[in-house]
Amino acid sequence: MGEGTVDNVKGKIKEATGDLTDDEDMKREGKVDRASGTVKDKLGNLKETAEDAVDKVKDKLHRD
Repeated sequence: MGEGTVDNVKGKIKEATGDLTDDEDMKREGKVDRASGTVKDKLGNLKETAEDAVDKVKDKLHRD
């Protein structure tokens, strides 16, 4: 489980807790955690895509 997924789950729990307790600060923290998780997931995907591209270029150079 990636960091982004952990932050998303943590954020959902905080939001639900905030809803149940009428704690606006807790709900806000949950939204921030979820947004952070989304960003981390997207950066992780971008990193994987870049690494794949580099590997493809290396493979092509080694074949030539």
